[in-house]
Amino acid sequence: MSKRILLFPGQGSQYLGMGKKLAESHAGARKLLDEANATLGFDLADIMWNGPEEKLTSTDNTQPALFTVSMMAMEWLRERGMGFDFAAGHSLGEYSALCAAGVFSFADGLRLVRLRGELMSKAGEARPGAMSAILGLERDKLEEALKTASASGIVVAANFNSPSQIVISGERSGVEAAEKICAELGAKKVVRLPVSGAFHSPLMEYAVEGLRKGLDAVAFSAPKVPVISNVEAIEETNPEALKSGLLKQLYSPVRWVESMQRAQALGVSEGLEVGAGKVLMGLLRGISRDVKVTPVENPEDLA
Repeated sequence: MSKRILLFPGQGSQYLGMGKKLAESHAGARKLLDEANATLGFDLADIMWNGPEEKLTSTDNTQPALFTVSMMAMEWLRERGMGFDFAAGHSLGEYSALCAAGVFSFADGLRLVRLRGELMSKAGEARPGAMSAILGLERDKLEEALKTASASGIVVAANFNSPSQIVISGERSGVEAAEKICAELGAKKVVRLPVSGAFHSPLMEYAVEGLRKGLDAVAFSAPKVPVISNVEAIEETNPEALKSGLLKQLYSPVRWVESMQRAQALGVSEGLEVGAGKVLMGLLRGISRDVKVTPVENPEDLA
């Protein structure tokens, strides 16, 4: 029997104007956005819709903005009675997946992602780093490049996004060395990412204790459906394991390819990308074309 997974985007999916159509046409989504403004103590909608773009792309704003838009779209899906069998989110999107599965409330999730964004931003200031997308290089060659480049500085694989796209992260010296070696080994393209820190790398350890305290202050319930975790790439229903996964996720790679392969092995043939953009739909095309993904952000998306 065909199964459906909800997929929630992470950083990189944001754009000015996201969520505006939904807020203007759906009372439940607007109510959630108003709750976000009240919870955060500032006008998140103004940042999402009017920017400036540098303000929206600041990590401490991007994370609550993307989380809120995903939950606004989720509210709309719930009202339509849309069922689902599994949930997964890319990096930040894992918080959206957990909220959608009923693990914690919208307000608690919003406070957590705001804290996460602030801590990751401070970690980037305390230990500056860089990230780069490596396109079209086999995984074994990339691992060879990382091993060699590590002599120049910390550099690790941060995101296994698709078989042809792996993101690396670490100290600038290590990332620069890895970029050069990857190009020499035949990478089709090497793209330095416009980010404020070395996410999913040991340089994020600065943020661990602060996030641990934030997570411990929130009650985690068992999810209504299994959530496929970034760190383990398997379906999980244990609240403590899910909480632990969010902490490890700070400095561990996002195993998106394996997560989506696991979803397929569980019988998933349909996915809904809930929130801003179509990034995850594009990544899944590179992993398997047997899972059809539909982006869901605006009312007309499922008309």
